Amino acid sequence: MKFIDGVTFADMVKMGAHHLHQNADYVDSLNVFPVPDGDTGTNMNLSMTSGAKETAANVSEHIGKTAQALSKGLLMGARGNSGVILSQLFRGFGKAVESEDKLTSVKFAESLEFGVQTAYKAVMKPVEGTILTVAKDAANKGVEVAKTTDDLIVVMEAIVEESKASLKRTPDLLPVLKEVGVVDSGGQGLVYVYEGFLACLKGEALPERIVVDSMDELVNAEHHRGVQGFMNTEDIEFGYCTEFMVKFEEEKTVNKPFVETDFRQDLSQFGDSLLVISDDEIAKVHIHTEQPGDAMNYAQQYGSLINIKIENMRQQHIDIVGADLSAKNETVAHPYALVTVAMGSGIAQLLKSIGASAVIEGGQTMNPSTEDIVKAIKDVQAERVIILPNNKNIIMAAKQAAEVCGIEAAVVETKSVPEGLAAILAFNPEATVQDNEKSMTVAASGVKTGQVTHSIRDTSIDGIDIKKDDFMGLAGNKIIISEPSLESVMKTLLASLIDEDDEIVTIIYGEGVSEDEATAMATYVESTYSHTEVELYNGKQPLYPYILSVE
Repeated sequence: MKFIDGVTFADMVKMGAHHLHQNADYVDSLNVFPVPDGDTGTNMNLSMTSGAKETAANVSEHIGKTAQALSKGLLMGARGNSGVILSQLFRGFGKAVESEDKLTSVKFAESLEFGVQTAYKAVMKPVEGTILTVAKDAANKGVEVAKTTDDLIVVMEAIVEESKASLKRTPDLLPVLKEVGVVDSGGQGLVYVYEGFLACLKGEALPERIVVDSMDELVNAEHHRGVQGFMNTEDIEFGYCTEFMVKFEEEKTVNKPFVETDFRQDLSQFGDSLLVISDDEIAKVHIHTEQPGDAMNYAQQYGSLINIKIENMRQQHIDIVGADLSAKNETVAHPYALVTVAMGSGIAQLLKSIGASAVIEGGQTMNPSTEDIVKAIKDVQAERVIILPNNKNIIMAAKQAAEVCGIEAAVVETKSVPEGLAAILAFNPEATVQDNEKSMTVAASGVKTGQVTHSIRDTSIDGIDIKKDDFMGLAGNKIIISEPSLESVMKTLLASLIDEDDEIVTIIYGEGVSEDEATAMATYVESTYSHTEVELYNGKQPLYPYILSVE
């Protein structure tokens, strides 16, 4: 094959997106930290799917035009750091080929290389041993081989082979990968995309995973039926659309064999619109429930949880109704808006109570896309906006949203809910966007964040032995303790965070923690650290029993 035109490239994109989609759960499982938020595969899958849809809707024989469609779709669909980097790779590729009708092997490889340069520039502090390294090594090999042959299939074969070799080398470049015993998850996702490209050029089929696709179709059908019955938001009995997959583990199923009919019957107590599909390795669950944590805790009897997604259907319904009303009524733009991100209806309510204009449902397990953030900005109808991502994996998507939203915008790079709360309290509606960005950033930096979650696998990090299902205490991003006792982990975490100069300790408790248990913990803090004032809130967040703010 001597040339690639726009139609062929669109087919490559479709195959690459499909292959990534089929293996997204495996990419998720490569998350370094054993916390229930290994969402690299999910983010890359949703990002690439958005790109593929835009490409399919705008196919042209002119490869420059087709590549621009891919770039646009990826940009607006980008979720998480991995999705944003993927979008930057093909944004650069699109710029390099925008005037081309078709590509030779040399131009194709050089354009991939230009995409790598674009992605590196988009990351403030590029880290080797990640998707960036895999993309760079693969592109360099492609350029090298293209100098010796004009056969695009041969060049693509070299790119795939080198991307796999580079992926295997990532643990040598990033010590934490070697310590945990995995390769880089983003790099693995890119390998799947490139494998799809190659299979398309060679006319080969790739293996399928039926369970994911069939479940998606059933979920869509279930949502179509379910929405017909809701006339008012208050009619929604079970407010959270919850999806997750259970990766079976032999040590659990040997004592409690998985039987799909029994599993489905037991889960039905937690809500409605229940769907379960399983094969020998995985069960995928969709349920509408009021307590997502209860359903997930039950499912853990059979294995580990992956691909978790929770959506607030009441908020979705309000958004839809609000959109309908806004189309009928004239609206007045507000001078300022604060758009932020959080999981848990209690946390969302807390953020709004201190000044947030809009809270996007998302966070650890479901990073909002660039488009999601842009939509939220447009919905608040403000002249200026400040975005607070509250998660390090959402910062890049937030920055892309700020660039394309069409109004004056800035991102305060908050990495946790406590940082977001502190930043909002420092907001001054009379100040400029630039001055607010500075003052809110300073306020966020003065807060210490602690979080407790549970481990999803056995591992060892920074000399700490971590057992599956243990509670883990994180001070900032560092795991400092892992034990079976939630109370013990909390006390150790508090001791590591609170100094004699600290004055306020905020405890946000989530699903799985009762009001009495949370109150007892607050009492412990008051008696042990008498120089501090304790504030207690029910955040209703899943997966993280406690979130702490110390300042």
